[in-house]
Amino acid sequence: MSDYDKEVEAIRAYNRPILDAFQSWLTEAGLAEKTIKGHVENIDFFSEYLVYYEPLNRLDEADAGDVDMFLTDWFPRKAMWASESSIKSNIASFKKFFQWMGQTGRMSTETTAEILTMLRENRDEFLNAVEEYEKSLDEWDDDW
Repeated sequence: MSDYDKEVEAIRAYNRPILDAFQSWLTEAGLAEKTIKGHVENIDFFSEYLVYYEPLNRLDEADAGDVDMFLTDWFPRKAMWASESSIKSNIASFKKFFQWMGQTGRMSTETTAEILTMLRENRDEFLNAVEEYEKSLDEWDDDW
């Protein structure tokens, strides 16, 4: 196993208790099981993005730039299910997750505030990104 693979596995192991605690918090908040599953899956997929490129990051090291790049670039290109509704779902998951990270002291209040502000202010940009990517695929198909 390469050093890269070892580091990725270590980060995944580090992130697992964070994801489990987030899931427990959502359960205690009384959310429906389907909603909980969706939020945890969205954040888990984001955690894969964080180890896709170097520098590799843990969930508690993510910042507004990571979330922005995920929603405007990586997710629309890499997730076959990327759509307006999946972007909205991810935004909702990020809001819940980063609020929880800040409330539990797993992340600084400054970082969580920056992420939450960016999610609110850039919502239309995120929705447009997936729409633009879909258009580019349609144009590419038309060329064939």
